Amino acid sequence: MWILRNLLFTICIALRCVTSAVGVIHVTGYVGSSCYNIGIKEKKYRIHDDKTARIFTTTISDLHSADAGKYWCGVTRTGKDIYTEVKLKLVRDSCCDTVTKVQSYEGYSESVSCPYESQYHNSLKYICRGNQPSTCLQQALITSDTKSNGRFTLDDDKVSGTFTVTINSLVKSDSGSYLCGVQRNSDLDVFSAVELEVKEWCCVKSTQIKGTVGHPLIFQCPYPPQHRDNRKFLCKGDHRNKCTDMVTSQSRFAIEDNGSSSSFSVTITKIQADDTGTYWCGSDSQWSHGNYTRIQLSVVFQQHTGNGASTVETPSQISDAGQYVVYAVPALLLVLICVLVLIVYKCKRQKIKGNEAVVNRNTSKTGGLEEVMGAAENGIYGNDEVVRYSEKQTSKSACNDYHDAGEDEPDYENCTQSEEIYCNEDFHKANRR
Repeated sequence: MWILRNLLFTICIALRCVTSAVGVIHVTGYVGSSCYNIGIKEKKYRIHDDKTARIFTTTISDLHSADAGKYWCGVTRTGKDIYTEVKLKLVRDSCCDTVTKVQSYEGYSESVSCPYESQYHNSLKYICRGNQPSTCLQQALITSDTKSNGRFTLDDDKVSGTFTVTINSLVKSDSGSYLCGVQRNSDLDVFSAVELEVKEWCCVKSTQIKGTVGHPLIFQCPYPPQHRDNRKFLCKGDHRNKCTDMVTSQSRFAIEDNGSSSSFSVTITKIQADDTGTYWCGSDSQWSHGNYTRIQLSVVFQQHTGNGASTVETPSQISDAGQYVVYAVPALLLVLICVLVLIVYKCKRQKIKGNEAVVNRNTSKTGGLEEVMGAAENGIYGNDEVVRYSEKQTSKSACNDYHDAGEDEPDYENCTQSEEIYCNEDFHKANRR
């Protein structure tokens, strides 16, 4: 099978059957098409000779309106050559006069029906985007040989003479022109055109309900009166095209239809925490716009207090409280540790300052005593009594130090005679002077 973009004009001649002109071959091509090979434009006319089949094929590339008309293809031989007349008709590379328009919504599945004539039951069927027949087969989204390709499926009903292409999970970018094609070996393929419009999904009826863990819940789902005999459904999932049927998968869910009110009731016998989520209820399995309802179910926990009152916390609130404890407790401990460290630091600082003050006072006393003793030694004071006073002061300090060492009663018997004088009248005389 030649690629249509490259095979625009094919002439086949069976040499074994031809001894002279054998009538006219009619060929149709598309205006404006070109033939390329590895990025280099080839010659306008090419001939390929299949000697085994005794057929040669001629290809004309880059067709223009002036290329339409009569051609002759021939074979030379001894005597009279063999010729065959070929008439080339050119048509515009676009399709089609009648276009089928289809509308749908994002997330839906949509089927496109493509009828064909009975003589093409066994022919190849395909669909492509755009409106150019010359490149449609090469750019086919799916063919009857593959039958399935990603979001596209193809089903050929040969009895009714219609093949159907289904596009699943529609998106807005799927909007545009499509061509349904049926391959014909002796002429141009047959096409029918489809214009698909995918609208943004919106305006769905929505409601919010709340249930309590361990308690039953009943809510209503309306539906159009003309859907009274349709199957009613309830499914759960964030997206309507990917949701789980709860009635068939969960025994806690049940549906009861009330045809007189054009609604059906949904009963959940015992609410569970994981029932929270998005639900869809309706009566139209095709999810037609406006024929179903979106339900947002939130579940709460009921807790009883000591005075008989009850408080209700949602799972999200409980989760938030748990996160608060996780983050708040370490922060509180850190603050307490910092306070304790600060208190210890201040206590140690005050003790150090107290010790420094005692040392300073002792240093001051020692300095004064050393000054007096130095003056005595150097004979600054001429009065002997003053000298004796200085010596007694030193002896008194030594006696005091001895007492401080821990004796219950100081042993003054070890003191010298000069110390006794110091402790009596000479000390007073020195003070008076």
